[in-house]
Amino acid sequence: MKPLRKIIFPAAGMGTRFLPATKASPKEMLTIVDKPLIQYGVEEALAAGMGQIIMITGRGKRAIEDHFDISAELEANLKKAGKSALYKEVSRVARMAEVIYLRQKEALGLGHAVLCADHWVGDEPFGVSLADELIISEKPAMQQLREVHEQTGCSVIGLIQVQASEVSKYGIVDYHAEESGLLRLTDMVEKPSVDEAPSRMAITGRYIFTPRLMGLLKEVVPGKGGEIQLTDAIAALAREEPVYGVLLEGQRFDAGNPEGFLLANSVLGLQHPEYGESLRLALKEHL
Repeated sequence: MKPLRKIIFPAAGMGTRFLPATKASPKEMLTIVDKPLIQYGVEEALAAGMGQIIMITGRGKRAIEDHFDISAELEANLKKAGKSALYKEVSRVARMAEVIYLRQKEALGLGHAVLCADHWVGDEPFGVSLADELIISEKPAMQQLREVHEQTGCSVIGLIQVQASEVSKYGIVDYHAEESGLLRLTDMVEKPSVDEAPSRMAITGRYIFTPRLMGLLKEVVPGKGGEIQLTDAIAALAREEPVYGVLLEGQRFDAGNPEGFLLANSVLGLQHPEYGESLRLALKEHL
């Protein structure tokens, strides 16, 4: 089994739910407390041993590249001003990972965004992370998946349990539990009604795939708007080889919508070692 080194971050979306904030700034660069959303995802991937980052971007996403690039002038100014803590942090972010940037020229779905990295993935297993699904846990979410991948050599999908009223918002999986306790996925339905949903287990934005997924993405019949659905390729993969699900541990925030974004900032702000106590006192004063 080849080592798991690469991870894809689809980041070409327009972020329309956050307009006008995202008119000139990528959604992925909106901050959760004190760092951009995309940085949380990259740090999670690095903590899980995936050091080759493949960022799928589009127009207006240059700020992501700049964030993970070295700014010699900024670093020199911080150093000269004696702001050593800020200097170390800015320098760390710029040097934390090897990042490749690929452009998705047309918005043809999540499956198409992943397929854009086909050449760079080659015949190796790879991860996919949706940065706006923010998951904070003692054991990084991608590491939770990685452990099952290394145990089985198979594709692994991150799952969350949702209420019946929420199943129509997610891809919902059907599965059976093996004697080992692993959940083997047998089918998945994109945004079903409550009556059609095979379970209450929903796919969240963390994946590890065998190289076979790329071939199946090329065979997927495009749906509405010519979009290639990742869920369709995963369902086809599960018919060919084992695909497992992992019920992820940790705090999860859907930071891809304003309500979830505000919740993430509120909860993580209150938990922050530097800002938490003063924020708690300020909220008591204003509420």
